[in-house]
Amino acid sequence: MKKYLVIALALGLAACSKVNLENYNKIKVGMDKTEVEQVLGSADKCEEKTLHTNCVWGNESQNITINFVSDKVTIYTKTGLEK
Repeated sequence: MKKYLVIALALGLAACSKVNLENYNKIKVGMDKTEVEQVLGSADKCEEKTLHTNCVWGNESQNITINFVSDKVTIYTKTGLEK
């Protein structure tokens, strides 16, 4: 039973590791949302507005925020990812 718990914890930590400076640097203006998801995985939170969608990967202290218009990256920022 403990073995499964350790495996689950390791997988959870591996998923969190996608929010890092290396992956942030792979994001470019004009990328499709599906391309971003290949790099970062599914967003932790997305908010759809009238003309755009704002998505966040990570938490309050360490995250990547991306604005999409027509599912294309227009603006992106990072918080807490400095080396």
